[in-house]
Amino acid sequence: MKVIFKIADNIVSPLGFTTAENFSAVMSGRSAIRRYEDKWDIPDPFMASLIDRDALDHECGSLPLMQHYTCFEKMILLSVSKALENSGVQPDSDRVLFIVSTTKGNVDLLYENKFNLPSDRILCGVTARVICDYFHNPNPPIVVSNACISGVCAQIAAMRNLFGGRYDYVIVTGADCQSRFIVTGFQSLKALSPDLCRPFDKDRKGLNLGDAAATIIYSVKDEYEMEPDDWVAVDGSIRNDANHISGPSRSGEGSYRTLVNVLHDTNPDDIAFVNVHGTATVYNDEMESIALYRAGLQAVPVNGLKGYYGHTMGAAGVIETILSMCAVDNNVILATRGYETCGVSYPLSLSNEIRHTDKRSFIKLLSGFGGCNAAILFKKGGAL
Repeated sequence: MKVIFKIADNIVSPLGFTTAENFSAVMSGRSAIRRYEDKWDIPDPFMASLIDRDALDHECGSLPLMQHYTCFEKMILLSVSKALENSGVQPDSDRVLFIVSTTKGNVDLLYENKFNLPSDRILCGVTARVICDYFHNPNPPIVVSNACISGVCAQIAAMRNLFGGRYDYVIVTGADCQSRFIVTGFQSLKALSPDLCRPFDKDRKGLNLGDAAATIIYSVKDEYEMEPDDWVAVDGSIRNDANHISGPSRSGEGSYRTLVNVLHDTNPDDIAFVNVHGTATVYNDEMESIALYRAGLQAVPVNGLKGYYGHTMGAAGVIETILSMCAVDNNVILATRGYETCGVSYPLSLSNEIRHTDKRSFIKLLSGFGGCNAAILFKKGGAL
């Protein structure tokens, strides 16, 4: 039997430009979220985790950039380049596929195009082709733009393409770069918290936004070739309950079905934790608590990472998967920063402190606008 396994990863965020830097920051409880006033001429202040553009440019100085790139594109180029280091993968091979996960792409070009880039650069498909051209990859890239669940959907798309046998490697990269368009859009929905976000807490007031790019390189091999420390994407599921353009199902129907689909015959007692979406909005957190209860996972430890990065949109499913793998590798369950007192109908096993685990698998769960939901079950090779 063939299995899909991770061979390399990287995280680029305000907390660091490598996975190790980011994991260390989260382990120490650091958050990059802070208050911004008069940013991008937005009249109302907002809380966000924004990458230092000068620091990003400095880090990208090591890349052979032969033309102008946007902040969004530079984050991806840097993240993919770092993931490729020492991976042995040749990105210019026709056996390598690129999948780009994003919700807004180069949308900030609506407001500023100081390098006079072509007008079609705002289209996500065009941007993905720019990324592939940088790495001289000949294959048409896949763009996954399915609201908040894009990062998990992109990984499921990678699994499907590898199982199909056309590719030996799939490079999944997720990114979004905050802008006036995005921030004012969420402000109009009254979805942003004036303070640090507090997932699942009774005093939560909404979400914070964040910049990030993250990359996972997947490959495929026979199960008998697995090493005990290999991370395997066991199964993924996508469901849409079509509840509302922005509001999640009150019954958690879609999330519940994704959880049931990926669990199969896996014993919940063998799962280290469920890493949830945990946006700190009233309805999302409530819906996830209901879905976890319905799936029989209310006693399984749960954590959310939005208190460190904010909502990184197209990067969220990728960055949170990588950090969850790091956590299990280090026998810990990362703390849910900002959580204190349960504020959902079905109490979950949440904590704002790091906990120990000796289990070797976890579930990554996401939900998003339009009633979309996605989940993947990951296991270490020795736990298969």
